[in-house]
Amino acid sequence: QVQLVESGGGLVQPGGSLRLSCAASGNIFSINTMAWYRQAPGKQRELVAAITRGGSTYYADSVKGRFTISRDNAKNTMYLQMNSLKPEDTAVYYCAAQYSGSWFSAREYHYWGQGTQVTVSS
Repeated sequence: QVQLVESGGGLVQPGGSLRLSCAASGNIFSINTMAWYRQAPGKQRELVAAITRGGSTYYADSVKGRFTISRDNAKNTMYLQMNSLKPEDTAVYYCAAQYSGSWFSAREYHYWGQGTQVTVSS
């Protein structure tokens, strides 16, 4: 089993920044890909960014150039630095982890955190 705990969400003005963290514990040795998903009210959960144990990354077009995903394997922690935030970034952000599988299918992630709310509003 793997446990994922997100932190760092909150209320920020448009153009502001936040950094989300996802602390992993448990049997994490075989975890390869970790990802950030988000879900806005009335919308489907969408992949924001993903990173493998080796450091390969993926970003959704909507966040490229604004968000940066990183991972500290020694600390078992993943981060999402979010800059130039927009109101449309408002959502609950979830941390997810998988041993293997498609990055783009939420069904193929084995573990999920509880989510952290990000609200971008003036």
